[in-house]
Amino acid sequence: MTEISYPESKKISIPRLLLFLVIGFVVSNIFRFDIFKLNKNLEENLSYNYLVLEGILEGSGILIAGLVGLFLLKKQRNVTMSFFGTSKFKSLLMASIPTILLIVFGVQNKYGINAHLFGIIAALGSFIYCIMEEYGWRGYLQEEFQFLKPITKFLSIGLIWYAWHLSFLTEATLVDNLFFLGTLILGSWGIGQIAELTKSIVACSCFHLLVNIFMYNHFFNNAFNGLSKLVILIISVFAWIWILIKWKKDLQTPTGARL
Repeated sequence: MTEISYPESKKISIPRLLLFLVIGFVVSNIFRFDIFKLNKNLEENLSYNYLVLEGILEGSGILIAGLVGLFLLKKQRNVTMSFFGTSKFKSLLMASIPTILLIVFGVQNKYGINAHLFGIIAALGSFIYCIMEEYGWRGYLQEEFQFLKPITKFLSIGLIWYAWHLSFLTEATLVDNLFFLGTLILGSWGIGQIAELTKSIVACSCFHLLVNIFMYNHFFNNAFNGLSKLVILIISVFAWIWILIKWKKDLQTPTGARL
């Protein structure tokens, strides 16, 4: 195999990385760009359930790619990321905060469903999608690039994350694309810090969810006003900072880290 970086346990496998990229790009974008013309049919027959299925289909490529990449990477070296990371309790606590807020504020919708009930559906559907993506970006790719210099690692992940969306093939303007690219590079660094502290896919997915609520998720288009979004952001971020501070302290004691 063609590999770069030394020593052996720290090498990046080019074939493994290329396999991840091919699976992730091809499978996800088949559904994102509706190659099989399924979207209209599914929406008509599944109503709001279509939004959940759409997220699963679009995220399927990067999830499969991430799991395959992790399986192969584990044959070379130890992998530290896992679903709950070093604390199942803290991961679930972080995930519960935006979920509760979405239920309380409610998510307006065109399906005639009570806004508070739809908040549960939107939260769960969005979390599923975020977890699928995070298995690719933090679960596998950040582990693959673990021994690169931080600026190289996070810039590379951000660029690949941006390229995966293929937004430059849509009607988005150059300014939109540059803003999106900058958001994903910054997100790669920010969520990357969460990954390195918690080793938790769920914890990373919480921060990914906030980005989706504000900009890129079909559940939340015109779902609530800007003030509600801001309140959800402020409460979630401050609560998560408190949890992460506690998480960091508890990692110094084995019993606390396992809570």
